[in-house]
Amino acid sequence: MTHIVNPRLFFKQLAQDGKNASWQNVHFYWGDERCVPENHPESNFGMTKKYFFDRIDIPDQNLHRIKGEEYPTEEAERYGRQLIQSISRHENNYPVFDWVILGLGEDGHTASIFPRDETVIHSKKICEVAEHPQTSQKRITLTLPVINSADKISFLVTGVIKSNIIKEIFNSTDSKSIYPATMVQSNNNPVEWYLDKTAASKL
Repeated sequence: MTHIVNPRLFFKQLAQDGKNASWQNVHFYWGDERCVPENHPESNFGMTKKYFFDRIDIPDQNLHRIKGEEYPTEEAERYGRQLIQSISRHENNYPVFDWVILGLGEDGHTASIFPRDETVIHSKKICEVAEHPQTSQKRITLTLPVINSADKISFLVTGVIKSNIIKEIFNSTDSKSIYPATMVQSNNNPVEWYLDKTAASKL
């Protein structure tokens, strides 16, 4: 795959490389979503649809989106129920994904699990309502127990702006790290990190 610099290019490249893939056998779920309608510029689903789903042959029923336009608490509960019902494998009452792909924020957050948000960090629910610490925007996110139950977990991180946080995460020996990304620890396999040269420049 070519150099990835942001999710849009990642999805465009995936659509191009996988144009002949059997997408009818693949189901997509969301790790988090901003509480906005799908046609909003900040919608994760809307961006993925534009750059990926609209360019491949995949049934609508294979796309399981978080409905950001709904009331956050109720939607978090609904999506949690949907995951349990539609994903056949469970572990400790959590759905087990085949593969979870995560990004990394400049503050060390992943999905919408932010540093020092103790309620979300320690939640035992399937989904939680999170709040961006600067903008106060509501988001719906999978919790750490769900993410950590996945068979495979991969981080995709690009850009020099992430290099300092990558250095801190990789050099941290503190088991009480505030960075949620360090709390992603697969129950099944080692977590994979894919970094471009600029993100890894300070390692």
